[in-house]
Amino acid sequence: MALTEEIPVIELAHPLPGFPDDHRFALVRLDETGMLFGFHSLDHDSPQFVVVPPHAFFPDYEPEVSDDVVADLGIVDAGDAMVLLMVRAGASLAETTVNLRAPLVVNAATRRATQVILDDADLPLAAPLVG
Repeated sequence: MALTEEIPVIELAHPLPGFPDDHRFALVRLDETGMLFGFHSLDHDSPQFVVVPPHAFFPDYEPEVSDDVVADLGIVDAGDAMVLLMVRAGASLAETTVNLRAPLVVNAATRRATQVILDDADLPLAAPLVG
């Protein structure tokens, strides 16, 4: 599914590490191109994250998630799986990074999501967003 539509509320199947009481998030478009999104907790005033779809920045990025994750999120059609990368803002765009080893996987059909920790040690925890 393309990120051209707003997804009002995403419910996490498992809380993000460090945020055990935040289960519902809103995905909000932050720019006209659909490259930047806010991921805002609806349970508290924070946390608030910036997420990006990987295809615009890492066209070859295709994380393989386990069958357990697919089942947990209820993904029936691969087209319903949407991947988002968490952004860590740096002092400048050149210092801004994303975590390629722990993407958010969203079932766009059910709006259920989880952060997946991938076993691929070659994927960096802090990859430069722009090269």
